[in-house]
Amino acid sequence: MCICGSNFLTTPVSTYRALLAAPDVRALLLAALLARLAGRMFALAIVLYALARFSSPELAGWLAFAAVAPGLLISPIAGALIDRVGSAWAITVDMAASAILLATLALADRIGAAEPALVLLLTGAYSLTSPLSFAGIRALLPRLVPTDALGRANALDTALHGLTDVIGPASAGVLVGFAGSIAALCLIAAIYAAAAISLARVPHLAGRMPGLRALLALAWFGLRRVVAQPTLRGLAVSYSLYEVCWGILVVVVPVFTAQRFGSGAGATIAGLLWAGLGLVGAIAALVAGHLPAADRERRMMAIGMLLTAASAWPISAMFGLPGLAFGLMLIGAAAGPIDVGVLTLRQRRTDPAELGRVLSVSMSLNLAGGPLGSALGGLLVVWSLSGTFTIAALAATLGACAVSLIPGGTDRA
Repeated sequence: MCICGSNFLTTPVSTYRALLAAPDVRALLLAALLARLAGRMFALAIVLYALARFSSPELAGWLAFAAVAPGLLISPIAGALIDRVGSAWAITVDMAASAILLATLALADRIGAAEPALVLLLTGAYSLTSPLSFAGIRALLPRLVPTDALGRANALDTALHGLTDVIGPASAGVLVGFAGSIAALCLIAAIYAAAAISLARVPHLAGRMPGLRALLALAWFGLRRVVAQPTLRGLAVSYSLYEVCWGILVVVVPVFTAQRFGSGAGATIAGLLWAGLGLVGAIAALVAGHLPAADRERRMMAIGMLLTAASAWPISAMFGLPGLAFGLMLIGAAAGPIDVGVLTLRQRRTDPAELGRVLSVSMSLNLAGGPLGSALGGLLVVWSLSGTFTIAALAATLGACAVSLIPGGTDRA
């Protein structure tokens, strides 16, 4: 198998401008930007849709769960596909499928067929292809840049992710507040389609679709490698606990604003709150990219998770809307360095030849706490807003403690 293309960076990279000089890197980052923008918009839009259409925080939590969890279960197979047929192909398939499914959901609502069961089914189907792009982007990036530029590339990647955290929720909140959730879903489908088109110039891996037995064998290999490697195993425990906190916040923040300001204004305010978090997170990621991260990743993660816990409770829970706004910005400030540390540590300790399989499984295990947190948050928020924030803080604290499970030094298998 070979990569078809010649725009790879092979010389030392000392600035972000130099990193973006390669057309392939620019094209991949544009596709990543559009895909994540659509994903961030959908994460909030589907919760707001459930609150407005069905008046159900519980359903909102389960929809947030369905938007992520099924894809996590099939991530080993997605990783095997990435390694065999290429990241660019995998990302394109995910973008096209996401656009079609969201357009179907909007049409079903339009004709009055959007019952809770159907919405859950379509949302779950949307999540099934998500690992293809989520791991595909992160597996392809290290193949396009030299090793010395990996930390800077990860920082730029994380910063772009943070940018979508600004634009995505704000756009979704404003659209739902003024034009309705169906208009938001249609726009999200169009953005996914644009992301698929933007990948046209990214080089594709010249490979063949494996048979079912070979595919399952490759998937099992990726799962075993992640479980056997101490670093990836420790990351799975620590980061998944941290993600429980984020999953809870996905539900509790729009419920908080809807209860105080109504569904329309509450949707807009929720979007702006998430936008503020994303802006701070993008800046923090760029700053973290300029700092030497090697052998300091675990400390960055632990400190950031403890700051996240304090920001969830008592800051966000006890001081009304100003406290929630300030708390979310602190969470964003902590998220940038945490994500840069996690990405760099995982890539440093993974065999490049196994990036697709290993990253797909590792990243999915890391994110497993998110949908669980969303389902839990939907159940808890009807009991107590403050209590739900407390559980979120507890999850982040446990994640910080679990960082101790990640060994120092190098343990690449």
